[in-house]
Amino acid sequence: MLEYVIKRLLHVVAIVAVMSLLIFLITQIMPGNIAHLILGDFASPEDIATLENQMGLNDPWYVQYLRWASAMLHGDMGNSLSMNQPVAEVIRGAVGRSALLAGISIVLVAIIGIGLGVYTGIRRGSRSDQAISMVTYVNIAIPEFFWAIVVIMLFAGYLRILPATGYASLDDGVWNWLRHLILPVFTLVAGLIAHVSRLTRSSVIDVMNSQYIRVARARGFSERRVVRHHALRNALLPAITVLAIDVGVLMGGVVVAETIFSYPGLGRTLMYAIQHMDLPLLQASMMVVTFVYALANVAADLLYAFLNPKIRYGGASHA
Repeated sequence: MLEYVIKRLLHVVAIVAVMSLLIFLITQIMPGNIAHLILGDFASPEDIATLENQMGLNDPWYVQYLRWASAMLHGDMGNSLSMNQPVAEVIRGAVGRSALLAGISIVLVAIIGIGLGVYTGIRRGSRSDQAISMVTYVNIAIPEFFWAIVVIMLFAGYLRILPATGYASLDDGVWNWLRHLILPVFTLVAGLIAHVSRLTRSSVIDVMNSQYIRVARARGFSERRVVRHHALRNALLPAITVLAIDVGVLMGGVVVAETIFSYPGLGRTLMYAIQHMDLPLLQASMMVVTFVYALANVAADLLYAFLNPKIRYGGASHA
């Protein structure tokens, strides 16, 4: 198991290293001169050239990349060009708020999505299965921004019981803190619940029709014991993998939700950096997103291997 863990962690390192190079190159070819952005529109060409030399912008790209990557490894993300403060401070606060939003969302997706999938899989063909399946089929096709518009119009516009935008800390009161989270969280979980429940349902149906389940029933075990002790463990393995993949999907949804609801998290920070051509902030935001996505996938691999010993002892990986 230790060897498998080390391999998966090395996989994270490789992904982050490759993505860091791509992120650096993409931001390098973006329009605009960082020295000009720092000094402003009224800077003279001589001042711009002097700053370029001081910052090493005339060095070969690979020298600039190694210098930037080394600084990132030491926690030096530079200074925000538009906010005039260390990028690390901006990212730290944004990551915490996005982690709260994403954490609540993925927990709800896991509980509700897997719960619905197991319920409908066991009751395949029933009226409740047909009703839930119809809702999830429709929900999968609906994008996040549609749900955002609907809930804003309903709860913030018509009923006026929830705020449409903004963020509140716990210092402002627990209820006020929750009120600002409800609409963004609902927007994020609506589609993902449908996705996870559909996959879980299919997995449960496949396992319930398998040979070893028929053997367990033939031995006289109760249906509850068959489901709990024999079916669920194997049926939930694909759901675990999908939940990890959905963390990546969730990161894209976070950008949409935070932008629409003016929620001050990593997604909104990323959009702010793009709009203001704030390259240090943009690079750091993209690196954090990359690291979170890679770490989530490896965490899913490790959990999958823990539940399915054939993976870790066979040396294979589902990813």
